[in-house]
Amino acid sequence: KERADTEVDSLPPMDGLSVLGPRLSLKQRYFLLLSLAVGAIIVYQFSRNRPEARRMSRMEGLRANSSQFTLERKPFRILGGSIHYFRVPRAYWEDRLLKMKACGLNTLTTYVPWNLHEPERGVFNFEDQLDLEAYLRLAASLGLWVILRPGPYICAEWDLGGLPSWLLRDENMRLRTTYPGFTGAVISFFNQLIKRVVPHQYSKGGPIIAVQVENEYGSYAEDKEYMPFIKEALLSRGITELLLTSDNKEGLKLGGVKGALQTINFQKLNQDDIKYLDGIQPQKPKMVMEYWSGWFDLWGELHHVYTAEDMVPVVTEILKQDMSINLYMFHGGTNFGFMNGAFAVGMPAPKPMVTNYAQPLPELPSLQERRAYQPVVIQQHLSLWDSLHFSDKPIKSERPVNMENLPVNNNNGQSYGYTLYETAIASGGTLNSKNNIRDRALVRTGRHTPTLALTLLSLWEHFENCNLLVFVDKHFVGVLDYKTKEFALPDGKGKRTLSLLVENCGRVNYGKTLDEQRKGLVGDIEFNGHILRGFIIHSLSMKPGFVNRFVSLNYNLVTLHDGEQNEKYSPLYRLESSGHWMSMRQRPSFPGFFQARLYVNSFPKDTFIKLPGWGKGVVFINGRNLGRYWSIGPQQTLYVPRPWLHRGDNQVIVFEEQETDGKIQFASNPDYGMPVDVQ
Repeated sequence: KERADTEVDSLPPMDGLSVLGPRLSLKQRYFLLLSLAVGAIIVYQFSRNRPEARRMSRMEGLRANSSQFTLERKPFRILGGSIHYFRVPRAYWEDRLLKMKACGLNTLTTYVPWNLHEPERGVFNFEDQLDLEAYLRLAASLGLWVILRPGPYICAEWDLGGLPSWLLRDENMRLRTTYPGFTGAVISFFNQLIKRVVPHQYSKGGPIIAVQVENEYGSYAEDKEYMPFIKEALLSRGITELLLTSDNKEGLKLGGVKGALQTINFQKLNQDDIKYLDGIQPQKPKMVMEYWSGWFDLWGELHHVYTAEDMVPVVTEILKQDMSINLYMFHGGTNFGFMNGAFAVGMPAPKPMVTNYAQPLPELPSLQERRAYQPVVIQQHLSLWDSLHFSDKPIKSERPVNMENLPVNNNNGQSYGYTLYETAIASGGTLNSKNNIRDRALVRTGRHTPTLALTLLSLWEHFENCNLLVFVDKHFVGVLDYKTKEFALPDGKGKRTLSLLVENCGRVNYGKTLDEQRKGLVGDIEFNGHILRGFIIHSLSMKPGFVNRFVSLNYNLVTLHDGEQNEKYSPLYRLESSGHWMSMRQRPSFPGFFQARLYVNSFPKDTFIKLPGWGKGVVFINGRNLGRYWSIGPQQTLYVPRPWLHRGDNQVIVFEEQETDGKIQFASNPDYGMPVDVQ
């Protein structure tokens, strides 16, 4: 390009061009040279975006026909690391994959979360943050192979193991079996997913060298026909690469399927486990599909740390034994929103998992790319009761209805968030949940209005009457959960409204109780020995649409799912002048929403929100749900990725259940809580 720009006048006549016609003028030759240069650049860029065009000729993919893997009939060792595209802002995908490659790893492994890709039955999303094909193309362009783990169940410490909650609307549902209601839904999902995956297989020039059949089924093993069904569902839709299964030592006995290589999961190396794996499939390559390089944390417990000093000897021994390995996780990322799972194995009741996800590579760019912004002060607040004006039309039901069976979201039910149940009581007495609250309920009482049901149900047709909603003298009574199943309600004058705000804290992602993960009120509750009836139910899933109904967006359009677009546009969030927001000079009501503005005067940087003077709730920034916080820890900060911020005002909204000190603080480093070694 430099020669064409500076020496064009001295170029000799181009004999090769003269055969095309008369000798070209200097201007014509310059234009032709420029066109050729542009064409070469386009071809180069096209080949970069299609790495298969410059890869080795594809004759034979990954094989497991001897004690070593082979790729193109040459010995090959998988050195893998797990990074989930759905846990990392899209703008950071490349950075995380480059870091993995810099560590000497050659293979990316990722799950596919069904519940994100099909949030409602028959409604599919493979765009923006969920653009799996873009993730696969990126891996290929960086020279990484891929092992795809498409489920349909993925565990992953993810809500319901990645299965969509609308499956639970069927009262007879049997997840992870050949129950027709489940297999029919799997077929519909795979019809959409696998056609997007097939072109990225090794045999077609792509990076996918292996595909996993289901996930850890040996620990579930409810139906011997299920694994063959999933295997056939993959093969019949065009999967041709090596098939794998993945289980812990105990799961190996029941988790395999004919035609798929079995791999093992563990954290501490036990030679007896390796001998067992070798015994059930002799003369086959051995692989640790999940070497657990960290561990998940549960709310109310300590932060688990697995040190490098503990990891190095195990990894060294695995490599000495000529085994392949995948670090689970290499970079765990974040359970943004309400997507965390819950743990119930060996416990009297499930415990929800925190927002951060275990990893050797943390949510930390270099210090120069992080910033502890100055604290911001809460400007206004909106009570939960006033926010109901902006929620969907409430449901009137004689009996309580669980989240999944509410007639909302195009009859797909409510998946995540909170549900508010209200009914009338006429006296004090004993409230008993009958252990039918999933998972946690804030209980309040207040004056009852005889026109309550009429007002709520007509609100959307007669919006001017919204002020007739009376939530006066609301009194916090207590919390009902798995431990506390009953307490006394104080006496009061006349009829009062009993309100139960029930939170889905996260569905169990592993174990035998998947079919039991319905949330909200899952059965009757009693007051003074009598079953309560006559409910008004509000679905409060707190999707971006709900938040933005009372936070107006003045914008050049921004796409909430694509971090990269936040850099292109400059959305400005401002308060809706609806009159419902109150100044902090007026005492706030709980639960409620609290808003502040974070002003960024230069190029945004990653940061962490911390709320030491708050209790429990959820944080939204520019309409995005960062996840839950809870003062009981261990986690004390929430990650705010740079691509989700922009120059100027950034809207921060906190939904808080019980208390606030009126300030939002920021830090340049995360606080995961008091550490404890993984045992």
